[in-house]
Amino acid sequence: MLFNYEAVDETGAKKNGAVDAINVDVAISSLQRRGLTLTSVKEAGTPSSFLSKNISFFDRVSSKDVVILSRQLSTLFEAQVSALRVFRLLAGEAENRTLGNKLTIIADDIQGGNSISGALAKHPKIFTPFYTNMVKAGEESGKLDETFAYLADYMDRTYELSSKVRGALVYPAFVVVTFVVVMILMFTMVIPKISGIISDSGAEIPVYTKIIMGISNFLVSYGFILLGLFIIAGFLVIRFIRTPAGKYAFDHFKLRVPYISSLYRKLYLSRLSDNMNTMLISGIPIVRALELTSSVINNKVYETILATAVDSVKGGKTLSESLSNNPGQIPGIMVQMIKVGEETGEVGSILKTMARFYTREVTTAVDSLVSLIEPAMIVMLGGGVAVLLASVLMPIYNIASAQ
Repeated sequence: MLFNYEAVDETGAKKNGAVDAINVDVAISSLQRRGLTLTSVKEAGTPSSFLSKNISFFDRVSSKDVVILSRQLSTLFEAQVSALRVFRLLAGEAENRTLGNKLTIIADDIQGGNSISGALAKHPKIFTPFYTNMVKAGEESGKLDETFAYLADYMDRTYELSSKVRGALVYPAFVVVTFVVVMILMFTMVIPKISGIISDSGAEIPVYTKIIMGISNFLVSYGFILLGLFIIAGFLVIRFIRTPAGKYAFDHFKLRVPYISSLYRKLYLSRLSDNMNTMLISGIPIVRALELTSSVINNKVYETILATAVDSVKGGKTLSESLSNNPGQIPGIMVQMIKVGEETGEVGSILKTMARFYTREVTTAVDSLVSLIEPAMIVMLGGGVAVLLASVLMPIYNIASAQ
């Protein structure tokens, strides 16, 4: 089998060519023995079409894949298998093609003398700074099996919690979209035909029916223009949200919406506590733990709070003092619990307790939200359709009665 490669030799000069080997692993090993640092190895004749690029685009590595990988790494390291053998083995067994390729590259980097954390850090889209720093701490302490077990447990909890929150929002979003589609179809296809019948009858038209007919005429005449404006507005909003100022404004908005804000706040507090606990029990210094937590909490408001806390801790303040200046986002009970942990030397244990508490709170809030949203959405959908039909059917009934 022929493989095309691109590489850099020991002098830094770029090299490219082809090598014949049984499989890609043998090809990589053969080229590395020549002193080459590989940048690309592809099977000769592999198409590089637009379609193949799109397939590669959708072949992502999910959080679930990384959770399973972490479990496997923990088991193999506990069995005293060498790091190089571990990654070679998992690369060959990976069901996700992209993950398998990345693990092969990681194994090559480890064979070339890189540390495990250093090799993982080259793939930030799969392994976050939080993940790689945890692995680095495990390397320094000699407890890689425990570290990967901690990571698997942590990512499993995070994945489950995030999935539950997303799942709770899918149903209302589906109902709202359905409601909007039904209303648009009614206004643009059904109401215009019925309006013609009512207008031709010459009977007096009620005010509420005139309003419905006016909305229908507007949508029929200017619906495409309105749709275009909505698309442009949506595009601009998305562009704005992707900017630092827009991301901060959107994250701040999520923390101000009634009820939803409470759910998000508990989610972020759970994430904060769980991150800090996982890193502290792995021996990562508190300043570094705060920095990494701020980068993975996924909310600009809390990211700013933690960045300020980092400066305060560096200045000599305790963690509880550093967090106490944000009563709106960091509740007093959490600050007091952390203070007790600092006095007893059990900050990690306290944070673990807080993480469990807020995880339960998020689960309860999500369940309550779902139980309230389902009947409310059904009533809203049914009520909207009923009002719409009554507005056009009542005049028809009056016309029929008059005759």
